Amino acid sequence: MTIHIDYEAEKKLDLAWETIIRDVVLGALDYEKCPYEAEVNVVLTDNPGIHQVNLEYRDTDAPTDVLSFPMIEYEEPADFDRVEDMFADCFNPESGELMLGDIMISVDKVEEQAEKYGHSKERELAFLTAHSMLHLFGYDHMEEDERLVMEEKQREILESRGYVR
Repeated sequence: MTIHIDYEAEKKLDLAWETIIRDVVLGALDYEKCPYEAEVNVVLTDNPGIHQVNLEYRDTDAPTDVLSFPMIEYEEPADFDRVEDMFADCFNPESGELMLGDIMISVDKVEEQAEKYGHSKERELAFLTAHSMLHLFGYDHMEEDERLVMEEKQREILESRGYVR
C-alpha cells in the first residue's frame, strides 16, 4: 500500500493529518473490498492552490474543498473485476499496485467547514478523504439516488474508523 501525501499549503493544520488520511484511505479500501494493494496520491493545498486547479481542469473560478482525479474508469463503481483486463493502464509497473488516482484537499476549507458544520477539523478532513476515495472508486453524486448511496457509504466508512459528528 502506497499513500503519497504532499503538504503544499503554508498554513499548517494543527492535527494529525497524515494519520487521519492514511486511516481513512485504508478504511475506504477495506470497506469497498479492494482486492489489490493500491496507490493513492494526496495533496494538501490551500484555497488559492485548489482554485488554480479548478480553473485549469474544471473551468471553475472558485476554490472547492476537495478534488478527485480517478485513474480508473469503472463500468460500475468499485467493480475491481475488470481492472486486471486493463493491467497496463491500472497498475504501477514498478510496484504492481493498483493506481487509484489523486486527491487534492484545501486545508482552508477543512477549517472553514469544520466550524460551519460544528464538528472537529479531524472529522472534516476524514470526511473529505472518504468522499474523495469514493470518487476514486467510481461513485458520484450528480443524481439524487447516487448522492444517497455516497452519503451512506461515507457515513459507514467514517463510523468504522471512529470519525463521528
